[in-house]
Amino acid sequence: MIEIKVPTVGESISEVTLLKWLKKDGEYVNRDEVIAELESEKATFEVNAEQSGVLKLGPVKEGDSIKIGDLLASIDDKASKPTEKAIVEEKSKTPVKEIKKEDEPIKKEATDSAIPVSADIKASPVASAIIADKKVDLKTVVASGTAGKILKDDVLAALSNPGKKAFAGSELFSRNSRPEKMSNLRKTISRRLVEAKNTTAMLTTFNEVDMSSIIEIRTKYKDKFKEIHGVGLGFMSFFSKACAVALAEWPSVNAFIEGDQIVYHDYADISIAVSTPRGLTVPVMRNVESLSMADIEKKVVELAAKAKDSKLTTEDLTGGTFTITNGGVFGSLMSTPIINIPQSAILGMHKIQERPMAINGQVVIKPMMYLALSYDHRVIDGRESVGFLVRVKELLENPAQLLIGKDPVKTLLEL
Repeated sequence: MIEIKVPTVGESISEVTLLKWLKKDGEYVNRDEVIAELESEKATFEVNAEQSGVLKLGPVKEGDSIKIGDLLASIDDKASKPTEKAIVEEKSKTPVKEIKKEDEPIKKEATDSAIPVSADIKASPVASAIIADKKVDLKTVVASGTAGKILKDDVLAALSNPGKKAFAGSELFSRNSRPEKMSNLRKTISRRLVEAKNTTAMLTTFNEVDMSSIIEIRTKYKDKFKEIHGVGLGFMSFFSKACAVALAEWPSVNAFIEGDQIVYHDYADISIAVSTPRGLTVPVMRNVESLSMADIEKKVVELAAKAKDSKLTTEDLTGGTFTITNGGVFGSLMSTPIINIPQSAILGMHKIQERPMAINGQVVIKPMMYLALSYDHRVIDGRESVGFLVRVKELLENPAQLLIGKDPVKTLLEL
């Protein structure tokens, strides 16, 4: 019998949470198959079977907190692998869910009881027919079926209560509340945000950038860029490159306090804030100053995918000298981001919005974005914070400067 214990995931981490079992008790597992998913205060990670055999789950339930080194499960590596016939018989014992009459296909030849009514919403045939006939606004319908499927009663309830909408899984005039235990990740986010507010002299400065040049470049080259590099050309590569150049010119923005010293960094490890269903994570892109635009875009896609699938490692989340967060993807027009300690500054990107701008005495419509730089005033003075943000604005409005860090014409004229 082989014991599988909770592995060590970090120097300061003594406890993790069991998010979910991926294998059942008594199930035969192959070596290296994932049997469980755990969450530490920094990231989620998987536990693999060390040998093939029959799995015996420990007395731990999903959502429970367990100590590092505790017994998670055991594997009987002497047990023989079940035959294909036994597996088929086991599957045949699975109970078949009873289908309500209203959810049965209207036509006998139809095989799917859920008809798509939009790109990501499905409804039973009867419900779909009522929605089409009565032109029901799907935003007013609370789905009660499996996997968010809309049933007939859901549509009828919406029609009988026009302009009224209950919360999902509840009823009109409900007074229900649902206490839920905070995850380790959410506890860590809470602790770090409060610590940032209480231990830093945080201040935010603002500016705005004309995104016309970047939008023009993306429109002109995005297809060729994707064809050659296999990845889309987004805004993050421009912002990351601009920040890397500006961080080299304003080193205090790339520094942080450690004891009674200020530690400066001769490289730009830029953290990018990524929102996941379990909370905010901030994976790190290493040496952005040394990466190409395509390298940055590939790294962004890689880290975002790992965050979405809860595959980020402790290494992915460790370090970082500066952070970029993009609230614009959620529609934010302006915000004051909180510093990602122990770093001293964070740049907030926001929604691109067309606004009338006065240029050479003329009112011109331009795609504008507000930028916000929150910084620790203990390390960064006002001149440095404003100078850094102005430099980022200059580089974004004149992307050619990202290549050599200077104005090409001035460089040519040796000015």
